[in-house]
Amino acid sequence: MPLIQTRPAESCRLDALSLGEVMLRLDPGDFRIRTTRSFRVWEGGGEYNVVRALRRCFGLRAAVATAFADNDIGQLAEDLILAGGVDTSLVRWVPHDGVGRAVRNGLNFTERGFGVRGARGVSDRGHTAISQLKPGEIDWEHVFGDLGVRWFHTGGVYAGLSPAAGEVIAEAAQAARRHGTIVSYDLNYRPSLWQSIGGPERAQEVNRRLVRHVDVLLGNEEDFTACLGYEVPEAGADYGSLSAASFKAMIGEVVRDLPHLRVVATTLRAVRSATVNDWGAVAWAAGGFAEATHRPGLEILDRVGGGDSFASGLIYGLMTFDDLATAVEYGAAHGALAMTTPGDTSMATLSEVAALAAGGSARVQR
Repeated sequence: MPLIQTRPAESCRLDALSLGEVMLRLDPGDFRIRTTRSFRVWEGGGEYNVVRALRRCFGLRAAVATAFADNDIGQLAEDLILAGGVDTSLVRWVPHDGVGRAVRNGLNFTERGFGVRGARGVSDRGHTAISQLKPGEIDWEHVFGDLGVRWFHTGGVYAGLSPAAGEVIAEAAQAARRHGTIVSYDLNYRPSLWQSIGGPERAQEVNRRLVRHVDVLLGNEEDFTACLGYEVPEAGADYGSLSAASFKAMIGEVVRDLPHLRVVATTLRAVRSATVNDWGAVAWAAGGFAEATHRPGLEILDRVGGGDSFASGLIYGLMTFDDLATAVEYGAAHGALAMTTPGDTSMATLSEVAALAAGGSARVQR
């Protein structure tokens, strides 16, 4: 029996669909947010980054379900999404009141970090259009039943935006599973999203309810602790075989509590500095565990989006190969490559991912 049985591609309009917020990322480059005089603009968002890579790097048919206030900022975000090849037909446009009193578009100011100075994100995303989406406003039966989707991805970033967001996720995930669509969920804990609405306790309440509707669960050690309450021995330490074993023990506890899960995967990261991390991953499926190649001392240009790139590589691997070890290698390789370029979204190619997953090096290619 396959690890993951997706719907036939010919019966679906989309290979992958994400639900979540897409913000404009304003990047000060080599400067600080508070000292720069210019920003470079990208698009990004925890859930969106996954389908953007599935389209741009892995060649799948991908779309995003989100919402924008209908002004020039929202239209810029749409233009950036279209440049990445992602279908925008499920984007909802909300009338703008002129100044954003009722609805607006999200901004994310992000420093990449360097050496002893860690990456820093300052988001400005209150009252955004997608945070105000309510159950019943998207016809999920039409999306998953009539159009057809093979894989649906969402996560804890969107779940933390508003009380209604979790209800929308549950509504969409249940419809997806009724129609045979695989559902993945990245816990993606962001303290800033939860700090004013109940902190980790509220995050656990929301996420524990949502993971009941999930087939593939993703995260890192902080995510599993903050969002679901599982403790990982030696979390944050320099991981090696003992720490990887600790992660496996934690995953074993997760799947005992949530036996409906098909795959659980986590990235393994030890932060040496903002620009040097140890990097790896481990995943579980019914056949057991698989651990990706350990990459100690990985040099990083921009770590933001590395976990999302791991998720997209893993998803592609699960959809393409009936082999957990191959899937987790693709995830870890793609995450490693994505962190060598600026911005939230991946600039890697499938051939680069496949070569690195197979043990390729950084030798010059001519």
